[in-house]
Amino acid sequence: METKEKFKDFVKNNPILLKYVKDGKMTWQKFYEIYDLYGEDKDAWKDYLKTDTPQKQSNFELSNFLKGLDLDGIQNGVNSLQRVLSLLQDMSLNNKTPQTNNYKPRPIYKHFDD
Repeated sequence: METKEKFKDFVKNNPILLKYVKDGKMTWQKFYEIYDLYGEDKDAWKDYLKTDTPQKQSNFELSNFLKGLDLDGIQNGVNSLQRVLSLLQDMSLNNKTPQTNNYKPRPIYKHFDD
């Protein structure tokens, strides 16, 4: 059981292993077998533990995502949305009719039948 707990700590310290399992390239069983045989030996884990940290990798992915954005297209979409909202607002203001107060208070001294 001690090996299992050490393996859990090893995985917590190396979250990049999770990516391999999620992508279907490896299983936890295979990772555990490697850990059971070799421990934390750097040579055994060199294919899986790259020097790139997940933070660096996510920054790289974010920059690639931002490079692929069509900023002019986004600006055109925002402008179109603003025009639609403005049109809807104008329509709602034009459709509002001033409400007249049709209520006429009845004098206190009169009865219903009078």
